[in-house]
Amino acid sequence: MRNNTIEFFLALVRFGIGHQKGNFPYDTDWSAIEIMAEQQGLSAIIVDGLEKIQEDKRPPKEQLLQWIGTVLQEYEYRYDCYRKAIAELAGWYNAHGFKMMVLKGYSCSMDWPKPEHRPCGDIDIWLFGKQKEADNLLEKEKKIKVEGDQHHHTIFYWNDFMVENHYDFINVHAHRSSRKLESIFKEMGSDDSHFFVLNGEKLYLPSPNFHALFLIRHAASHFAAEGINLRQVLDWAFFVEKHTKEINWPWLISLLEKYHMKDFYNCINAICVEDLGFPVNMFTEVQFYPNLKERILNDILMPQYEHEPPDSLIPRLFFKWKRWRDNEWKRELCYKEGGLSSFATGMWAHIMKPKSI
Repeated sequence: MRNNTIEFFLALVRFGIGHQKGNFPYDTDWSAIEIMAEQQGLSAIIVDGLEKIQEDKRPPKEQLLQWIGTVLQEYEYRYDCYRKAIAELAGWYNAHGFKMMVLKGYSCSMDWPKPEHRPCGDIDIWLFGKQKEADNLLEKEKKIKVEGDQHHHTIFYWNDFMVENHYDFINVHAHRSSRKLESIFKEMGSDDSHFFVLNGEKLYLPSPNFHALFLIRHAASHFAAEGINLRQVLDWAFFVEKHTKEINWPWLISLLEKYHMKDFYNCINAICVEDLGFPVNMFTEVQFYPNLKERILNDILMPQYEHEPPDSLIPRLFFKWKRWRDNEWKRELCYKEGGLSSFATGMWAHIMKPKSI
């Protein structure tokens, strides 16, 4: 059951993205709102919302100024550095004959009303199948260490930003269905017809069909394994708002049905409409089970496992086992495979890459 803090938080999010006007009917615990905003990756959106409500409903001036300072430093200034790093990295690849596609973070931010108010983290890239050659040249010429102990991408640092250089789009070792989906992503990932220029450098974007399928699969896999935040839901909503006419919806729905993601997809759409204020006609369909939708939203806003796993091996293994067991309902929602199959493939994936434990 929702409490006043959650209702107030969701109202502020709606105000922040321009989907609600009016007065707030009650006061709230601003410290709790601040913590929730940080956890959900929406501190900047909440500040945008606070600018649109009546002054007597805002937090104390000192606290509000602190929030604004955080947004300027950790969102807007960092986003500017993020864009510059992406452009410089693309410039290096372009100069050496590699094409660079940006995935996830930056490509999602371009659909937000204020791109600089989406938190930026890693730089996720796809080099059209040339990841290995590019990594070798990067190590040789730039003396940058490239780490290869993660599934589906290598890691290096560029201008203090971690770069995930993908050789697969999803982890093909964790679930059998991922291997078949990966072949679809690889085929679509060869499309270089969607590009833009940033600081004089040419970069590529996923096609709308690719991005639609990828966003849902990526969110579903994170939700089933650990959890997602409301920022990821907004990534999907803003993407659909901007690209809905470019998406082949019958094709997408058929794949979501085939790979058992349709109910998850419907509930995410329902959250976008019922709780975030997006128009229902923006989506092809919003048919869902109300109780399931509320359970997903509650898990997003009040996750059972809020903290990170312990550092010590045995407590860490116990933590992950308990979380895996308690997340059975999520796996049943998001994957076609049964529990035993998921456990076996997941264990093998960890054996292949022990640092992923």
